Amino acid sequence: MLSGLSAVQVAWLLAAGVALDLLLGEARRWHPLVGFGRMAAFIEMRLNHGRWLLLRGGFGWMLAVLPASMLVWWLAALLELAEPAGLALHALLLYFSLGLRSLREHTLPIFRALQDGDLPGARVLTSRIVSRDTAHEDAAGLARAGAESLLENGNDAVFGALFWFLLAGGPGALLFRLANTLDAMWGYRTQRYNLFGRVAARIDDVLNYLPARLTALSYVLLAPRGGHLRAWRCWRLQAPAWSSPNAGPVMASGAGALGIALGGAATYDGEREQRPLLGKGAAATPFDIVRAWRLVLHAALLWVVLALAIEGLSYA
Repeated sequence: MLSGLSAVQVAWLLAAGVALDLLLGEARRWHPLVGFGRMAAFIEMRLNHGRWLLLRGGFGWMLAVLPASMLVWWLAALLELAEPAGLALHALLLYFSLGLRSLREHTLPIFRALQDGDLPGARVLTSRIVSRDTAHEDAAGLARAGAESLLENGNDAVFGALFWFLLAGGPGALLFRLANTLDAMWGYRTQRYNLFGRVAARIDDVLNYLPARLTALSYVLLAPRGGHLRAWRCWRLQAPAWSSPNAGPVMASGAGALGIALGGAATYDGEREQRPLLGKGAAATPFDIVRAWRLVLHAALLWVVLALAIEGLSYA
């Protein structure tokens, strides 16, 4: 382990971090990622202009991510001398890097608004979690957007952090989440971010490559009866057509597992885009937001159970 933790410690700390997230959710005040986001916005405002935007973006990424990551790594190594405090730090870092309960808190209100016929409210709620325009989306479009966001962020906000925690402890999980946050802020192919955010986007692609495919595999394994082969085929056949190398496998597998059709038309910055179709089945309904949340939750619990089982086998 890059973290210096034993397999037993990693397994139980993984379970502790997931439990803290499910019990407490995101910190309402003084969340480290909120402060990081403000710092990243300040760096972008100062650097994203003039010439050499690609180099400026790479320097901005290092300026935002490396000092915080190095400080946390140093603190974790120091506290390993005082084991209880060191273990607690790893669990807290994983907790701050996870967004499992947050996914539920941001998406299930969309389901409830759609069930109540509150289309304006559902549009506002959906606009907070997706980059597409939602002002004129109908109920089906909002249900599709909610399910897509859940399946994709199952990797970005949950499984990527779990993967890097298993590999490198709390500092690894935090490094992943900081890099993923920068991609979410800068990694757009717009005139403003196309060059400046390219380094952030490519680094996130690299860090997410293995977690995304493990997430897709988790969705295959947890598909309802009869959906395993469909999820696998959707992943292998449809994912290559998607623009993101990591979102494609995750969303195609998840849509196939749920037996619904995602992708298709969506509006970005006033322009209607026709995206490749993902999954197979009927159009998404509001209840599919709930089903997508349950799939993400069960996949996270699967990772915890597997970690504990492997730890038990190695201990035996």
